[in-house]
Amino acid sequence: METKKLKVELLCRGARVSGVNKGRKGGAGPAAGGMFLFGGTVVNVPTQSWFVSQSPYSVDVEDGRHVIKRAGERSADVRFPRATFQELTTDEGIPYKKIALLHGANCLATTTIQTCVYWNTPERCKFCAIELSLKSGATIARKKPEQLAEVARVAKELDRVRHVTLTTGTTAAPDKGINHLAETARAIKEATGLPIHAQFEPPKELSVINRLYDSVDTVGIHVETFDRAVLKEVALCKAGIPFQHYVDAWKRSVELFGDGQVSSYVIVGLGERDESIVEGSTLLAELGVYPFIVPLRPIPGSMLENEKPPGPDRMFSLYEQVAEIVHDHGVSWRKNKAGCVRCRACSALPEFE
Repeated sequence: METKKLKVELLCRGARVSGVNKGRKGGAGPAAGGMFLFGGTVVNVPTQSWFVSQSPYSVDVEDGRHVIKRAGERSADVRFPRATFQELTTDEGIPYKKIALLHGANCLATTTIQTCVYWNTPERCKFCAIELSLKSGATIARKKPEQLAEVARVAKELDRVRHVTLTTGTTAAPDKGINHLAETARAIKEATGLPIHAQFEPPKELSVINRLYDSVDTVGIHVETFDRAVLKEVALCKAGIPFQHYVDAWKRSVELFGDGQVSSYVIVGLGERDESIVEGSTLLAELGVYPFIVPLRPIPGSMLENEKPPGPDRMFSLYEQVAEIVHDHGVSWRKNKAGCVRCRACSALPEFE
């Protein structure tokens, strides 16, 4: 099976694994999965959601090597990234793995503030699991800039980490958490010089984004879906932001960071029409924003934990269409400096470019 088809299949169906790390259980992005390396790509494969037990894919050991199998038939050899830094602790006794984790093949990722102002309200994003990992004790509520600078420096030295992703739960402050992202990014940049990606909700005053300019290389402002009726159903907090404000935030960010250095997650499988994804991706590409298309990840413990991801055929078709769009507008993952787009693990769009 060709790599891009297998990647789509695994993103949508997951894989049954045993004896290997199944990945983090909660978090702000696509969790409940493990990182697979095969065929020159990396995939964040669902390993913990309910539908995984129905997947035709499994990981087995043959002659001391891990192999992906479909219904018992060999599909590809697979490796799993190992992060030596995650075995260490800070001087104050905090495990590095509670501060940041290896994502994909070489990306250091963390949620700088692991709480969200919308979490215990009707406005909460139903697909999100940001506070579940905090509740389980897998992380700490707020990472200090100096803590992340230390972890990033060691991860670069021991595990050849090449870029950093910083996310945050939305705070009640007008800056939405951007000030802490900026302070953290500056500390990491001074300690490592690594390219840095930051994700945030667009603030009311867009000039606040400027505070990231001297320390951040790329940004993510996530619309999740272009279907406003669907957005009201699954992410009321985001539906409360006028769509034009997203557009203005994307434009401002492209002016600051450049074409292809701004991205937006677009989730498939929330009840939207394919046309909305294609039309929305066209708008993003025209603005110089990379549409990071991902299938819904029903995370155990989230409000959508019982939903089913979209089928591989649907995703394959959408990836083909959107790849043509980004190609026509000169937006590519290959030009991106840091973050989810460069990591590639959660989307197969880069394989279709």
